[in-house]
Amino acid sequence: MASIASAVAAYYRLARHNRNFRRLWLAQIVSEIGDWFYVVAIYSLLLELTGKASSVALALVLQVLPQTFFGPIAGVINDRLRRKQVMIAADLARAVIVAAMLLVRSRALVWIIYPLLFAETLMWAMFEPARNAVMPNVASEEELVTANTLSTTTWSFNLAVGSLFGGLVAAFLGREAVFVLNSASFLCSAALLAGMQLRETHTEQHPPLRPRDLFNYSPIAEGIRYVRSDARLFATLLVKGGAMFMGVNWVLFPIMGERTFLLSGHGWSAQRAAMFTMSLLMGCRGIGAFLGPLLFTPWAGQNQLRLRTLILGGFVMGGCGYAALGGAPSLVWACAAVTLAHMGGSNVWVASTTLLQLNTDDRFRGRVFSADLGFAMLILASTAYFGGWLIDRGVPPRHLAVYAGSALLLPTIAWGWAQGLWRNQQETEAQADKARAS
Repeated sequence: MASIASAVAAYYRLARHNRNFRRLWLAQIVSEIGDWFYVVAIYSLLLELTGKASSVALALVLQVLPQTFFGPIAGVINDRLRRKQVMIAADLARAVIVAAMLLVRSRALVWIIYPLLFAETLMWAMFEPARNAVMPNVASEEELVTANTLSTTTWSFNLAVGSLFGGLVAAFLGREAVFVLNSASFLCSAALLAGMQLRETHTEQHPPLRPRDLFNYSPIAEGIRYVRSDARLFATLLVKGGAMFMGVNWVLFPIMGERTFLLSGHGWSAQRAAMFTMSLLMGCRGIGAFLGPLLFTPWAGQNQLRLRTLILGGFVMGGCGYAALGGAPSLVWACAAVTLAHMGGSNVWVASTTLLQLNTDDRFRGRVFSADLGFAMLILASTAYFGGWLIDRGVPPRHLAVYAGSALLLPTIAWGWAQGLWRNQQETEAQADKARAS
């Protein structure tokens, strides 16, 4: 309890005394709660109009996969332009895109959802690497772990609150209210970001960005060479992709809400009950992701060995949680299993992000985080789409949960093996020091 209290006190001091971080953090709160509101509305709308798990899987692919292909360009943009301006432009564009989802009112118009999700993802692909890359410009090195932990636990809190209340708002006020609230949240986020005052030194090293520079792949190649020059950095960059084997939850939770953990009574229709169960499972995902860093990152601090250990433990927790979800006898036990799994997943996310920030040069940070997120989104999209394909072909949702838990053995083993890279480097450095001393 003492470590939790000290962590909360550190969060309070950071948010109170660091104005730039406070505005970035508040912008995150506003926009992400709106995001989780509309995810429940989108997925329930697609299931209602199409009746297919693959429609939800396709929506998720369009939400995340463009990050993989657009990421390299987004990385170049974020390393050439002021990241604050990139985030504001992305927020304004997303406000318009989400408002356009109000047009979808029948099965004949459901196709509109897909290009809008694609466009929204392109803007997210610009925004999220910028937010990660700007963090060391906003927080000092001593504040960095605290800032990353607070940012990730906030994401988790937003997920829990947004998913739970988004399901209720969609059920009782209608999906239109959800889309309006989400669009407004992006406008509020942009206004908060506009008040940040910070110096972004990476822009001083380059001439103004020209349109033709977007098709110049030499900066991308330079970024690839930078990552390849350090096997440890390369291994860390792949970590989030390993955690994305849990990405099947984006398809699994809506289907479990409709078919596996059915709520009845209380005068609810089947549709309303399904939306509430879906939002409850997503909310527990957020609760787990909130608790994981809160409980474990105070122990890790900025100690890189402990951060790497936290990643290994996170993979194990994720695998055990999804295996338990497959055998959960009730919704209560399912919620507990989801909470455990995503405590581990959130620890993986925080620890890998911090390691990348501590070990990446500022002028490459935009490209590194674009590649980091791009690879993670590729695995997420592939896992979710394959999961939807399996469900539509008769695989029970419970079996799919067990398959996801078993798949997490792969990144667990791979990350355990990769620890030898650090041991070898330490031995090399020790030998070099000894040679210099002699």
